[in-house]
Amino acid sequence: MKVCIAEKPSVARDIAKILGATHERDGYLEGNGYQVTWAFGHLCELKQPDGINPAWKKWSLTYLPMIPERYDIQLIPGATSQKQFKIIKQLYKNADEIINCGDAGQEGELIQRWIMQMAGVRCPVKRLWISSLTEESIREGFRTLRPQSVYDSLYEAGLARAEGDWLLGMNASRLYTMKYGSYGTVLSIGRVQTPTLAIIVNRDREIANFRPEPYWILQTVYRGVTFTRFGEYDGSIKATDSKFKDNFEAKRHLAVAKANELKIYSVEKTKGQELCPQLYDLTALQVDCNKKYGYSADKTLRTMQSLYEKKVATYPRVDTRFLTHDIYDECPKILRRLKNYSDVVAPLEGEPLPKSKRVFDDSKVTDHHAIIPTGETNSNLSDDEKRVYSLICNRFIAVFYPPCVYAQTVVTATAGSEAFKTTGKTIIDSGWKQVYGCVDDDEETTLPDFRQGESSSEYGQHRPELVKKLTTAPKHYTEATLLQAMETAGKFVDDEQLREAMKENGIGRPSSRAGIIETLLSRKYLVREKKNLLSTETGRQLIDIIKEPMLKDPGTTGQWERKLRMIEQGKYSLQQFMSGLEEQITKITADVKADSIGKSIGQHASLEPDKKAMTASRRKMTGAQLVGKICPECGIGIIRKGKYSYFCTNHNNGCNFKRPL
Repeated sequence: MKVCIAEKPSVARDIAKILGATHERDGYLEGNGYQVTWAFGHLCELKQPDGINPAWKKWSLTYLPMIPERYDIQLIPGATSQKQFKIIKQLYKNADEIINCGDAGQEGELIQRWIMQMAGVRCPVKRLWISSLTEESIREGFRTLRPQSVYDSLYEAGLARAEGDWLLGMNASRLYTMKYGSYGTVLSIGRVQTPTLAIIVNRDREIANFRPEPYWILQTVYRGVTFTRFGEYDGSIKATDSKFKDNFEAKRHLAVAKANELKIYSVEKTKGQELCPQLYDLTALQVDCNKKYGYSADKTLRTMQSLYEKKVATYPRVDTRFLTHDIYDECPKILRRLKNYSDVVAPLEGEPLPKSKRVFDDSKVTDHHAIIPTGETNSNLSDDEKRVYSLICNRFIAVFYPPCVYAQTVVTATAGSEAFKTTGKTIIDSGWKQVYGCVDDDEETTLPDFRQGESSSEYGQHRPELVKKLTTAPKHYTEATLLQAMETAGKFVDDEQLREAMKENGIGRPSSRAGIIETLLSRKYLVREKKNLLSTETGRQLIDIIKEPMLKDPGTTGQWERKLRMIEQGKYSLQQFMSGLEEQITKITADVKADSIGKSIGQHASLEPDKKAMTASRRKMTGAQLVGKICPECGIGIIRKGKYSYFCTNHNNGCNFKRPL
């Protein structure tokens, strides 16, 4: 019997239907020589510290750093998970072959390998690797099953990520909580979340410390067109800084311009083109959804996952914007099946689709290609799903259109020693922009028919003036700009090609970044203010107290991500990664323990207890007063004084601290 296991029940049912496993059983489907079962996402997890070493249950600086000899796994608590695992284990025990049908990615590989380890699998295992859940894709995937060993490096990368996050998160969170946390405040530190928080804290401080400074630009109006000074003229034009920081200097140049007529020095007309943006990866899609619809990164990911499971879009958790060449022959078929987009697909018919390297590049694709529509139809889409699906379809269609072609005119002029410039732009062929509707009016600027050598004495005087402006502060991060900064390890990069080149050193995976943002919000290190993400006082205090670059510097953390990718590519080992991390954690622990600053972070900044936080009902119930000390037993709760003894407020979660008065 062949046993197939998917990550979710819905995916398992799609697979079972194609395989002919149509008989319902408790926790699986059966038929045609197959048993198809499922997990509920993660069924297993790494054990908590006290599950590895009972002494580590107590939060104490004495036990840090906690470096396990081995990282054990356990079933996630819960009756549903426990029951399903028993079913899976029994199916595995009687299997002749197992087919791993988990999500085709690093996390999906880790989920299934852990289940197999806990179940003690000994039979051969093959891997189903697909990028969409269409019937055609699933059938092709089963025709091309590969040995699971082919994906060992992918599993090792996932394992390195999980164990590395455990090692840093468990140690650093306890270390900083015990050293700097106040009144039971737990300080959460993570490999991705802390440098992400640092990005926002640094930006918020740039804005808070910003002081606007005045500057002046020199402009003149001629034939109804505004020209801006950009340089000097002494027989030829030399470009200089167009801004004057000194008002006296600006007035001197203004006087020169007023004293001379304006002469057209050159009229240059050129053709230019604007290429279509590349296909979507998850981050680019999250950025656009945030800009256009205000969707959070998490909402976009959940919507994309739903579109994937409804078979209308390909696998969402991808970090590439390219397709492989073997997808090329499928593209015309997909386009023809997009019935709701027939008006913009029609111009592409009758000729072979272009095969641009900006779209098709095997070297830029590892696990999965860019996000595209499958061509399948589903009338049961929510409004959110329709919006996201429309973005994907329009982008897929647009990349096969020609560039937008425009004519650009650059006119330079002189007034004595002052050089001025203006530009105009006219769309010749809207190209790919047809897919998105008409070209915006502000994209076009039509200029009069200027002639080289003409002057203001012919058409009326020009009118020079100084325009005072103020320098502006950087903008707060939105989810869109934060995602881009995470992708490039803290550098906000607009250029598509440069951003693509920097991905290897980004922080976090595309699939994890939305969760990181939500974690920072839930822990009150960030707050949302309309579209902006702002750091809280606690978040800023946490970044201030951390001195180690490894914990908060985006560039340094980006190097971690690069090593994880190298493990996935078989160029670096799990052992190298973990041993290097253990050395770093050991050093950080020693440095923090030796720190004598004595700062504290938390909701209560002083030693005076926040009595407003103690509700009247709780005071009446316990008859207790806040003592203002962290529990020495668990390191989390607050010691209260009761009628007969001191006790820990964390007693409901298992802390046994109790001292008689």
